[in-house]
Amino acid sequence: MVGRGMLARINGINLAYTDHGQGLPVVFVHAFPLNRVMWAPQVEALAGGYRVITADLRGHGESDAPLWRYTLEQFADDLRGLLDHLNIPRAVFVGLSMGGYTLFAFYRKYADRVQGLVLADTRAQADTEEGRTGRFNMAQAAYRQGASAIADVMLPKLLSPAALQGRPGLVQQVRGIITATQISGIAGDLMAMAERPDSTLLLKEIACPTLVIVGELDQATPPADARAMAEGIRGARLEVIHGAAHLANLEQPEAFNQALVKFLERVRG
Repeated sequence: MVGRGMLARINGINLAYTDHGQGLPVVFVHAFPLNRVMWAPQVEALAGGYRVITADLRGHGESDAPLWRYTLEQFADDLRGLLDHLNIPRAVFVGLSMGGYTLFAFYRKYADRVQGLVLADTRAQADTEEGRTGRFNMAQAAYRQGASAIADVMLPKLLSPAALQGRPGLVQQVRGIITATQISGIAGDLMAMAERPDSTLLLKEIACPTLVIVGELDQATPPADARAMAEGIRGARLEVIHGAAHLANLEQPEAFNQALVKFLERVRG
């Protein structure tokens, strides 16, 4: 159902997106270094009752991948432009990992466009110095060795050991998405994430309904980070997805979708 995307001219680039269903708009923002295809199980589950929009951020999927500096604010501006293009005044936003970082940037600039937030497998803190160095080194690896080297590094961070060993189809799917990502997008993301500000103080300013989701086995953004976010946002709920690591929506889609639908019904009601 995710299929081939439509293109919108946003901020000087072609941005690819899909738009399914009717009702409360729900916009999905993907992780690094993936694209909107990662949300296929959620599109399928929700499109019968909601207007479900998935976007390829610049540098990913079918969107343009300019070779230049990327920032999370730029991603936020692109999403705002897409909302305007689709005549959507307000939406619920679901962001996983880098998608969550993008939503913090979006909320800073465009809080009036946010009807609800789902922050999945992400965190509010900025990178440590060690983390920034790691991103620099990963960008160099992408430049020298290509996207397949990034897939080798990222897969153990994205999926649980059980999935890596026992679900070859899922591993192949995620690897395929990563290896299709252009190097300009990979390097741009890494720069954007390394430069992102700390969002811990922003948490108490978030006034919309918020759901925090995390895989119990997530080592990249562990449950302790998710708990801290949920405690920092007034009225936020925390859902821990059992048997899932960082890509909780793909490893355990049924549990992820169940938590999501329960939250969306509350927002809609």
